[in-house]
Amino acid sequence: MRKASITDPCPPSAVSHGVGVAGLGGLAIWIATAWHYGMDGPYAGVAAVFACGVPMVLWSLLVDHVHRNPSTGIDWEGEPKPLRDILDISLVKLVGLWTTWGGIAVLYCLARWYWDGGYRFAMEMFGAAAPWLLLSSVPYVFWLDRRLVEPHDASYAFGQWIIGGAAGLADRTQVAHHLHAWAVKGFFLAFMLSVLPSNFANLIHWDPAEVTASPVKLANFLIVLLFLIDVAFATVGYMLTLKPLDAHIRTANPLLAGWIAALMCYPPFVLMGNGGPLDYHHGTAEWSHWLSGDGSFQLAVQWIYGSVLVALTGIYAWATVAFGLRFSNLTHRGIITHGPYRWTRHPAYLSKNLFWWLSTLPFLVTTGSVVDMVRNSTTLAIVSAIYYWRGKTEEAHLRMDPAYLAYSEWMRRNGWIDRLLTSFKGEHRVPSVQPAE
Repeated sequence: MRKASITDPCPPSAVSHGVGVAGLGGLAIWIATAWHYGMDGPYAGVAAVFACGVPMVLWSLLVDHVHRNPSTGIDWEGEPKPLRDILDISLVKLVGLWTTWGGIAVLYCLARWYWDGGYRFAMEMFGAAAPWLLLSSVPYVFWLDRRLVEPHDASYAFGQWIIGGAAGLADRTQVAHHLHAWAVKGFFLAFMLSVLPSNFANLIHWDPAEVTASPVKLANFLIVLLFLIDVAFATVGYMLTLKPLDAHIRTANPLLAGWIAALMCYPPFVLMGNGGPLDYHHGTAEWSHWLSGDGSFQLAVQWIYGSVLVALTGIYAWATVAFGLRFSNLTHRGIITHGPYRWTRHPAYLSKNLFWWLSTLPFLVTTGSVVDMVRNSTTLAIVSAIYYWRGKTEEAHLRMDPAYLAYSEWMRRNGWIDRLLTSFKGEHRVPSVQPAE
């Protein structure tokens, strides 16, 4: 690998390996503690977010010094601007910020699904946090504006648009960016907080003796654990979109196709859920049903098959961990090129869809109906096509950044999927340097 890295190095990643490792360490300690004491309540699940997030924040600031990155837009060297110079700007920003939060709160109240199931807990959390966010936003905005090189950002543009300042000449592009970014946060953070407590409880409820009782149960436990890691890291990402952490949203996807492709994968718009138009589970059974048995051959197959499913889930979780503090759908918060993103541009989508095919086995049904087999397989193929489309819309957004273009070109030369597709198409390409053994 050394020879390849010298001649054709991968573009640098916006996040270091250490951030994710620090988060995993903190999360592991909390999971072990909660499991030992049987703490399976919703607040224990929320504590997992802090156990994961705090070490990542500390690593980012103390080791990676991300607050010093030029991309934060913060001037740490010069004297802070006098308060009188930024007073009007900060007040306009606060108007825009509080109006945004108020608008999101109204939408939460109007949308009935936010008061059912796990979403109700998320609404309770937002309600409890709201007064503290309002109070802390005042000193934070004033402090940040005194340090920002250019404080006239998207929040300012939206606030200016709200109050009709400068004869209504607010930057409409920045206003749209502000609304898109907060739409992402408002929609996905509520979803993450709605599923986090149940994911955490499902893990804590496992009995250690039961986990090791069979390869199937061990595989299912590890899959539950890996999905919790994914949700915990994603929740941190949606919460900490802050410039001092260099984790702010550079741009939100401006393409309507990108929003449609993403939203149809999440409630209440999800098409793949039970009874939905793209539900591919009719008459199916889990993989363990088709591989059941306690003979030596059956157990060997269960170990192998379960290991593959765990590995795919591990890649999926790893793809989220690689983002550190910066994971979120439909946004650009820095280009990630390390971890599984050195293999393919979309490791999460690829591993997730392979997992669905192998765990569901849609071409095998308990009903014995050929129609069910064909329908399930066709429907899951459509689901996979949607994720392919989703990946393409994300690439169309990220290609607006030269850093992503450089990464995409490097992946075209070195990514194993790109090389495989090229070989299938029979396209001529300049051979890349092979890694040293």
